[in-house]
Amino acid sequence: MRSPEGNLLWDCITLLDDATVAAVRELGGIRAIAISHPHYYASMVEWAHAFDATVLLHAGDRQWVMRPDPSIEFWTGKTKELWDGMTLINAGGHFDGGTVLHWPAGRGLLAGDILQVAQDRRWVSFMYSYPNYIPLSAAKVDSIVAAVEPYEFERIHGAWWDRNVAAGAKNAVRRSAERYKTAIAVR
Repeated sequence: MRSPEGNLLWDCITLLDDATVAAVRELGGIRAIAISHPHYYASMVEWAHAFDATVLLHAGDRQWVMRPDPSIEFWTGKTKELWDGMTLINAGGHFDGGTVLHWPAGRGLLAGDILQVAQDRRWVSFMYSYPNYIPLSAAKVDSIVAAVEPYEFERIHGAWWDRNVAAGAKNAVRRSAERYKTAIAVR
């Protein structure tokens, strides 16, 4: 996210080459890196070193860090206030430290796959394991919804390029949770 007080990189990709570093520097560099969950940890240290940035990870996922580094800052609790109104929210989900980012300037949430945007983009879903199609419990879904409920957001930016809820995202989360819990209760 480009931001007046410093740019934030969300869920960094694994490839970091000279062209990428140059392009990011042209955009103002990176103040910090925030990551939704361990699936995006692979190159976080390289990104941090390239931009002299701090990596912000929820302490609930500390066990998944395979390459400790002084650039990593673990935070605790339910939220971490950043700059320019941005807030990291510990929503849990398929990892205890699962994090979403409230981005008020963009009227949205950056959700990784904690809130997985569905194919029709009007719904989200919740899973313990996407590759194995193992659902989360109703209690975990309620916990995710409760974590984001205090925040105003119109959009959800999902884990993949075209996976976004463009409008009505807060209501999409609410109705998706109810649909999901109904579906897992049916036998």
